Amino acid sequence: MRFDFFRRPGVDGNGAHAETQAAPAHAAVGADGHVAYAMLLDGKRRVVGYRMAWRAAGQGTDAGAAAGVKALMDTLGLHLNPGGHGWLLGEQRVFVDVTVDALFQSELQSLPPRNVVLCMKADELMDADMRSILLFLREQGFGFMLCGGVALPDDDELRAIVTHREVAPSHLADLSTVGPVPIAARVANWSEFEACAARGVQVFVDGAVRLPPARDNADALQPESQLIVHLMQMILRNEDVRAIEGALKHDAALTYRLLRYINSPSVGLAVEIHSLRHAVAMLGYSPLYRWLSLLLATSNKVSSPFMMKKAILRGRFVELIGQGMLPPGEADNLFVAGMFSLLDQLLGVPMEGVLRKVQLTEAVQQAILSRSGVYGPFVALAESCETDDGRAARLSEALFLSAAQVNAAQLSALVWALDAGPAVTAPPA
Repeated sequence: MRFDFFRRPGVDGNGAHAETQAAPAHAAVGADGHVAYAMLLDGKRRVVGYRMAWRAAGQGTDAGAAAGVKALMDTLGLHLNPGGHGWLLGEQRVFVDVTVDALFQSELQSLPPRNVVLCMKADELMDADMRSILLFLREQGFGFMLCGGVALPDDDELRAIVTHREVAPSHLADLSTVGPVPIAARVANWSEFEACAARGVQVFVDGAVRLPPARDNADALQPESQLIVHLMQMILRNEDVRAIEGALKHDAALTYRLLRYINSPSVGLAVEIHSLRHAVAMLGYSPLYRWLSLLLATSNKVSSPFMMKKAILRGRFVELIGQGMLPPGEADNLFVAGMFSLLDQLLGVPMEGVLRKVQLTEAVQQAILSRSGVYGPFVALAESCETDDGRAARLSEALFLSAAQVNAAQLSALVWALDAGPAVTAPPA
């Protein structure tokens, strides 16, 4: 099996924050296509950027591809750089496959140049008639990625334009240590990923990639994970907050991480929370259960940052697409169902073993195990968007969701996940 984000034939490959609503004038943006993305991982499997693509029917022609690039840029500008007032992904870049026509589209100017890399084929980058526009865009700050795995031509002017280039894992031995940043667009397995990482080559990885099989030992949870599971069970039993607080005090680092997360920008509380009792008094047990579920997903010290990010993104996306369709009290269950559907890969424990330890409602278990029940269709849609398997349009329609709504939720989840991860720093002595 090959992990190739842009592997489908015929492909050339709405919100900023959840509370931000798109203006009526933009209602048609993303109406007939879905955003798909691959994560750009560094050598430590941390997400440092995204490669964005547009999936729409009838994109096999040049005209269709150009329209897809236009729609993608319009959607990214609307949700990641709303009104041109600030890039919501921080220092992270997005890589976009473009045609020559896209370089002249006004939508390109809705994106911040320093955060965008335009991916092009060698014949288009080396077109003499295009040199002036390429130089102009490079001077603005746009990056350019040379695709196709070809050698960089001996052209000083072109070398000044190209900032990134695609490399094949099989050609790492010939890789120069100077020049454009090397990126592998696909790897066959995690061994190839590690080979790329050893040479300082970043890799695009799509949502279809799985970690190695989980361990067979169902009781192999790490001590911190076991404590979090115990706290979650106490909440489900509605035990007194003082008893929960007493159990949490057995791990000062966990208490610190929990309070750091509760006070993070992603939670958005108006007042600072100083204790678990204060948190419960302000918001109740349900948010606490959600926070602990997020901590559980990030409690495995050997888990990949890529998988942690993927789980957080899935949980938030599932929560967002369910908002307005299910009662408000179901939001935390949607988040848990989405994130826990990847818990076996995060904790290195078979899913059956996890579910024996973590008491979940039947509806959440149905969503996790078989994508059925009230939450199952939402998790199935999230999974389809991640793997880019072509089912997103049909699954969205079954949930009465427009493509624009799905795109908004996906991009909003990317923004939210920037500061949603619990702090890993130990508490001060």
